[in-house]
Amino acid sequence: MRDEMNWGQVQRHCAALVPERDAEMRTMETHAKETSFPIVGPAAGQLCYQIARMVRARRVFELGSGYGYSTAWFARAVRENGGGEVHHVVWDEDLSARARKHVARLGFNGIVRFQVSEAVEALARAEGLFDLIFNDIEKERYPDSLAVIEGKLRPGGVLIVDNALWHGRVFERADRSEATRGVRELTRRLAEDPAWITSLVPIRDGLLVAMRR
Repeated sequence: MRDEMNWGQVQRHCAALVPERDAEMRTMETHAKETSFPIVGPAAGQLCYQIARMVRARRVFELGSGYGYSTAWFARAVRENGGGEVHHVVWDEDLSARARKHVARLGFNGIVRFQVSEAVEALARAEGLFDLIFNDIEKERYPDSLAVIEGKLRPGGVLIVDNALWHGRVFERADRSEATRGVRELTRRLAEDPAWITSLVPIRDGLLVAMRR
């Protein structure tokens, strides 16, 4: 039976386990589907929310935030953890403006901090340490972002990296593109470094979940 299971079955089963979302979240999901915009999706979003709750995250930084879908999951967790801040950082003014509207409709205005900037540079400038960092920048830049992340994540904090399976390209030996090499290299570093406890969760396009010792 295990050999007969397929990827689509697993993903649909995971998605079916996610509790009902707010109407605004559903709107964001519909927009992503209609425009092929790459959001993390409900199953991965629920996992991000759960991890943030488990580590009692009060300070979250997103490296690459889109129009605020993953931000909303983190903001919900932070609010339920007693309050704090989620940093939404994107290069694009339009994406930032759209995120502000969604976040306001969801009632997370007092939690989310918006910034239009290059994300890794913004993290380097940020004051203090973070409980959770979410990484979804350009894949070729994944390896170089790790040094900044290590300096900004508290001991016991969690790094979540999106697209760890990179649509299956990580398995294609002939694929030596910079993006694919970036995903492979960051995965290797986190898996081999004793300073991290790392697992790859095969939800959607794969989430690397790494706790800093």
